[in-house]
Amino acid sequence: MLIIDAHLDMAMNAVEWNRDYTCSVQELREREIEKNLTDKRDRGKGTVSLPELRKGKIGLVVATQLARVTERGSAFDGWYSPAQAWAMTQAQLAWYQAMTDLGEMVQITDYEGLTKHLALWENTSIPDETKPVGFILSLEGADSLVNLSYLEKAYGYGLRALGPAWYGPGRYASGTATTDGLTAAGKDLLREMDALGIILDATHLTDKGFDEALSIYKGTIWASHHNCRTLVPHQRQLSDEQILRLVERGAVIGGALDAWMMAPGFVQRQSDPKEFGVTMDKLVDHWDHICQLTGNSLHVAFGTDLDGMFGREQSPYDLDTISDLQKYQDLLRQRGYAESDIENIFHKNWLRLLEKTWRK
Repeated sequence: MLIIDAHLDMAMNAVEWNRDYTCSVQELREREIEKNLTDKRDRGKGTVSLPELRKGKIGLVVATQLARVTERGSAFDGWYSPAQAWAMTQAQLAWYQAMTDLGEMVQITDYEGLTKHLALWENTSIPDETKPVGFILSLEGADSLVNLSYLEKAYGYGLRALGPAWYGPGRYASGTATTDGLTAAGKDLLREMDALGIILDATHLTDKGFDEALSIYKGTIWASHHNCRTLVPHQRQLSDEQILRLVERGAVIGGALDAWMMAPGFVQRQSDPKEFGVTMDKLVDHWDHICQLTGNSLHVAFGTDLDGMFGREQSPYDLDTISDLQKYQDLLRQRGYAESDIENIFHKNWLRLLEKTWRK
């Protein structure tokens, strides 16, 4: 069954982790182990590559640009100026463009392109392993926009979704681990996003920022990679009230496979998924909570974040690579979900939202 994954940091991994995503996951792991790399915690444990996406019939993803600006003395890593952060996002963009030139990926920016790409992936006479992986470009954290005019530049090269916040304080919005909301520039950013038709990603907004964003922004909203605060108490998660407010706006929430967002008490970059019983089925708990809260399966989907600065050491311990997402067909059936529900979660919810946004 076709899968849409609404959050992968592919270019960050290609450019900053030096991962050749055209290789198999096994080859990527072996190369990092052979070189005894220890600069990143997930070395030798990656779960994502283009061949694995195709193997898992993950034909369309939301792929990010990502570069934070940090001030001197900040506890968060990042670039020391917006110009440097912008340059990094442009390096990431260049990688996506190179993948497109090579036929490995194809950028989706409108309804016509979406329809054409879906027809390709539905064509069973063409082997999946030869098909390009479609991507919708998203910016995670708006720090790299030097000023508001850069948003229009980004829209021009295909940016179609944007989350103003990431971790820590930001130039446009405070994010996870902080409590402030939108800056004045952030409020202007949301109005300009509305005018351009750029989707708002509510992920990483603080509670204050969430309230402010929903009151200002009137267009399409999604939460690309979020789980439930009721099950895992943390500001990074969505409260039931926030879930219901998103549903009122027709939003879809992508479930994340980062272990610390799946089980209470799990300590990011420290705990062992096996010790906390973090299996793939834990994500179904979060999906099920939202489905029970809303009374239907129309607002949950995949937003795995599987290459978001972690690998197997912080993923469900029964997941080897991203192609294992197909196992969710059986996991959902075992929990009583009908085939129509599974189709909603695998791809139809994201498709409905995109078609409603882009279809003129």
